[in-house]
Amino acid sequence: QLQLVESGGGLVQPGGSLRLSCAASGFTLDYYAIGWFRQAPGKEREGVSCISSSGGSTHYADSVKGRFTISRDNAKNTVYLQMNSLKPEDTALYYCAAKAEDWGSGYVCYPEYDRWGQGTQVTVSS
Repeated sequence: QLQLVESGGGLVQPGGSLRLSCAASGFTLDYYAIGWFRQAPGKEREGVSCISSSGGSTHYADSVKGRFTISRDNAKNTVYLQMNSLKPEDTALYYCAAKAEDWGSGYVCYPEYDRWGQGTQVTVSS
C-alpha cells in the first residue's frame, strides 16, 4: 500500500518547537518533491513549505519563513518540518504531499500533488 504518514504533532506552548515527520511506505521518496500544507478550522488549506526531490531547493510561505525548516533524509524515506517559535496562528492540521519530480518544470512547489497523508494536528496554546 502506497501511503504517506505524518507524525510529530501535538500541543505546544507559544514559542515552543515541534518536528513533524512525513514517512513514505510502499514507495521511495527519492524522486518525489514534497510539500507541507496546513488547514485550520474554517480556513482554506495553505502551503507551508516545499522541498525538491534532491533537497537542494526549498520554499517557505512568508508566514513561516525564518521559523520553519524543511529537510529530508532519503535514506530514511522521510521528510521533516522543524517548527520553531510557534505561534497560536500556527494551529492547524498539517499534511504532507508527494509529487513525482518533473525536472523540466522548474517547480519546487507544485500546483498538484500525487499522494497525500492523513495529517497530524498541531495546537499552539498556553
